[in-house]
Amino acid sequence: MSGPLIPYIQLPEIPLSFLEHIPILGQLIDPAKPPSIKPFGTLVALGVYIGAVVATRHARERRLDDKKMSEFIFWVVAAGFIGGHVFDAIFYHPQRVARDPLYLFALWDGLSSFGGFVGALIGAASWRFYRREKILPYCEVVNSAFPLAWVFGRAGCASVHDHPGRLSDAWFAVRYPLGNGYVGRFDLGLYECVLTIPLAIAFAVLWRRNPHRPLGFYTGIMCVAYAPVRFGLDFLRERQGTLVGGDPRYGGLTPAQWACFGLLAVGLYFLRMAARGEPSSAGAGAVGGDPRVADDDDDDDEDDEAEEPRAPRARAGR
Repeated sequence: MSGPLIPYIQLPEIPLSFLEHIPILGQLIDPAKPPSIKPFGTLVALGVYIGAVVATRHARERRLDDKKMSEFIFWVVAAGFIGGHVFDAIFYHPQRVARDPLYLFALWDGLSSFGGFVGALIGAASWRFYRREKILPYCEVVNSAFPLAWVFGRAGCASVHDHPGRLSDAWFAVRYPLGNGYVGRFDLGLYECVLTIPLAIAFAVLWRRNPHRPLGFYTGIMCVAYAPVRFGLDFLRERQGTLVGGDPRYGGLTPAQWACFGLLAVGLYFLRMAARGEPSSAGAGAVGGDPRVADDDDDDDEDDEAEEPRAPRARAGR
């Protein structure tokens, strides 16, 4: 077995040419470039939807408020997309930002996974400030469903091959088209998609066996599992300036590799928290109110009653 074996598959776009015939709307459409349903956007949207559905179901099992959970997901996803683009623009395309600062607002053009993580964290912190709620119970529920959503997201990357790696003749390289033939090249989006599947399955099994694991459990495992895998995969990335694009290097490492150090530290912190065994419902706005805490005054009253001197009984005369 020698040479690349994985075919280069490119999913077609589904054109929406019929929109040209709709009054008023048709005047805004360029016939040469009609709108279409793109595989990348479709798979990413599907991942967000499935992840939100699973997270909401998990939230009910932990008796978290549905409305607050929905709000939290919205804030995290919206901020994640904004952060993903801003991070990508600043660290992967600084020259373009210098030429055109408005590129920072072109949210549809380029996303970074670690930028998405940072943006999601900012969104979660903003929601906490807005709602005055502890966010860790909600973060745990979202992270318990995140690997499943991530599989669809990276499948979107694999469908458009937007994470090209270095040239290779390894059997797991992808046959990128070149003229009338092909050239072997690593496809990092595809690899990350495949490697995330076992993590998504493991999270589903762990949740099914015990939905009430300590806070920090899923967040810690997710960070500790992803950081070293992403760090290693980025050594296979193409360098910036090649015909297929590529990633810049800072001190010999990609921006994502530098971010992996912080992600690993965060994961270890939350695993340590989980090891202390803080209950999953701690601090959350649970349905039906917070668990009732025993009233110390009741105990004191009982103690006082037990210790209160009683009047002497009348004795029978002798």
